[in-house]
Amino acid sequence: MSKTKITLAIAASYFIFAILLNSVGTVILQAINTLGVSKTEASVLEGFKDLSIAIMSFVVASFIPRLGYKLAMLGALAVVALACLSTAMLSEFYMFKVLFAVIGCGFAVVKVSVYSIIGQVTEDANGHSSLLNTIEGIFMVGVLSGYWIFTAFIDPNQSNAWLNVYYALAALALVVLLSVVIAPIAPAVVDKNKSGSSLSDFIAMLKLTYQPLVLIFIISAFLYVLIEQGVGTWLPTFNNQVLQLPVAISIQLASIFAAALAFGRLVAGQVLKYINWFFVLCGCLVAMALLIILTLPLTENLPNTVVTSLFDAPLAAFILPLIGFFMAPIYPVLNSVMLSALEKHQHAAMTGLIVVFSALGGTTGSMITGYVFEHFSGQHAFYLSLIPISLIFISVIIFKQRTRAISQHAASI
Repeated sequence: MSKTKITLAIAASYFIFAILLNSVGTVILQAINTLGVSKTEASVLEGFKDLSIAIMSFVVASFIPRLGYKLAMLGALAVVALACLSTAMLSEFYMFKVLFAVIGCGFAVVKVSVYSIIGQVTEDANGHSSLLNTIEGIFMVGVLSGYWIFTAFIDPNQSNAWLNVYYALAALALVVLLSVVIAPIAPAVVDKNKSGSSLSDFIAMLKLTYQPLVLIFIISAFLYVLIEQGVGTWLPTFNNQVLQLPVAISIQLASIFAAALAFGRLVAGQVLKYINWFFVLCGCLVAMALLIILTLPLTENLPNTVVTSLFDAPLAAFILPLIGFFMAPIYPVLNSVMLSALEKHQHAAMTGLIVVFSALGGTTGSMITGYVFEHFSGQHAFYLSLIPISLIFISVIIFKQRTRAISQHAASI
């Protein structure tokens, strides 16, 4: 019973943060439409979210065990609930910057805590992997749910009605907080003999970048997240302003992207059992480029028909988000191959680099896409993703050569 309570608490915590973290695309669209914010200005919300995750992950990783996982999660959920309430009441764009910074910091705390708690309630590697995959699966359910939860509060006749969603999310955060209170989460085990500091951890992380393989990897990871966040964050706005779809339908159709990502990772998990990762990634990158080249022309010169339901939307609105299916395997596979090529004692530092450069890539992608969207067009903004796709293709080839050289060297020793 105690294990069930703990599992429900950490799963619920991940669920609420999945909704909040991935609402940035919806918020950007609504900020442009209801708060009179420019696309370039709205694009900075991604930075407030991603950079706060990166900074907080590094700062709190070594401190949380001393504070205690339960207390850390309670603090994160309480602050997020307060930020949601403040956003609903103030209804100003600056408050969304604060909100996403708080959400990013809160998620960093919760992620470190959840990953550590999983080790407390599982007894072996198979149990750990099973529970971790279940929690990550619940995160994707939260991502999908978020699109529909936000659209439920959108009223075409009342522009600011959508802000009421934050009252509901604050209440949900408090319910999750209560589940954490009830859960018998054990105190963290602190290694009192450990002499390392945050500074030494940071230096160890920087030293890894001197390795050519690591440098190639972080460039690949940066470019991948640049594409994912650029497309995912701006897809609701693209549907609304380029395809001329109503706001609610624009957001609902954007959920296809999240569903495609989830399904793509499930399928890739099976495909990779039989096909080498290198060929899978190359095939996915080519498919992504073809999908963009073939689909974006369908978004031009559309007839001025009134769209009142999902079934009235043009074909491009359903095809373009499917890029997520081909995009899905790239990031997890690169992470797995990179970590497998390093000594186990280097995994923590490497994870730090993954978080930092993923955050930088997400922020950069959103801001570049927002700038091009505003000053050129939505089609230009999405065509621009062909550049990082091409660069990733080149980096994957180099990455393959480097990892093969390392494997051959290890085998000869």
